[in-house]
Amino acid sequence: MKKILLKVFGSVGYVVQYACLAHCTFEYIGDFVLCAGPSMEPTIYSDDILLTEHISPRFSRIDRGHIVIAKCPSNPKQHICKRVKGLPGDKIKTGFNSYEIVPRGHVWLEGDNSSNSADSRSYGPVPQGLIRSRALCRVWPLKDMKLLTN
Repeated sequence: MKKILLKVFGSVGYVVQYACLAHCTFEYIGDFVLCAGPSMEPTIYSDDILLTEHISPRFSRIDRGHIVIAKCPSNPKQHICKRVKGLPGDKIKTGFNSYEIVPRGHVWLEGDNSSNSADSRSYGPVPQGLIRSRALCRVWPLKDMKLLTN
């Protein structure tokens, strides 16, 4: 009986170790994201799966042109996938004759499908602290696998 218990607790220990390793990997290094909605078409379509990394946002290494996953400023329970169009200090054209300067600690995010995207044109500059990850590549569907980096 003692041998069986030792074997069971040993197996449980391995499962817990691997679960902790998986959690830390997905929380701090990178993960997979399922995209929904038309705002990034034709670059990313609904139901595409992206491989993302969490290191760049933690070290403020986000640049213009990067595709990022961020918490939605108007609904914190939702995540958005958008392209960085402006960095702190950039002057962004918001209308025919109007501009907005991106404040320090913020970025300007826009979807590639400008006619069908709720983005910084709707809710303004997004705090950099809301950026969760940077998209590296599309991994699904397999026939459309490609790098998304500049």
